[in-house]
Amino acid sequence: MNNGTDSFFSLGRWPSAGSFGLNTDILATNPINLSVVIGVLIFFGKGVLSDLLDNRKQRILNTIQNSEDLRGAAVNQLEQARARLRKVELEADQYRVNEYSAIKREKLELINSIYTTLEQEENKNNETLRVEQERAINQVQQWVLQQALQGALGTLNGCLNTELHLRTIRVNIGLLGAMKEITD
Repeated sequence: MNNGTDSFFSLGRWPSAGSFGLNTDILATNPINLSVVIGVLIFFGKGVLSDLLDNRKQRILNTIQNSEDLRGAAVNQLEQARARLRKVELEADQYRVNEYSAIKREKLELINSIYTTLEQEENKNNETLRVEQERAINQVQQWVLQQALQGALGTLNGCLNTELHLRTIRVNIGLLGAMKEITD
């Protein structure tokens, strides 16, 4: 350091005491000027720099606080959305279960209705069949009776002669007369 100091003093351009002068030696004046500028900046700029740093720090803290508030609001909204989703899923499951139950119930009702209708139709068909059988039996009985009567009349007509015929009529008239007297 001695060399730097010696060269500073040896350049000898220092004005005498009481006079003012300009030192043009760059090597000698640069460290002094820099130290004076840095000293002035530190002395006067310390408050400004401190205020700038404090303002910057406050803006960063405000930004962090805003981000935390936004994150908290987003988390809250997310939880609300999840709760609504769970509620909707539960309602959808309940609706699905109710609809499946309703479909099964309607299916059973339809099956029972069809079964009842089929039973009624079967009963109607059985009744119709029974009525038709009775009618067919009656027709056959009438035909058989008609055939028997025709056969009996044919036999009677073939066996009866006029005298036998008259005698049968007289006997029947006598029987009718006797029945009339009994009833009177």
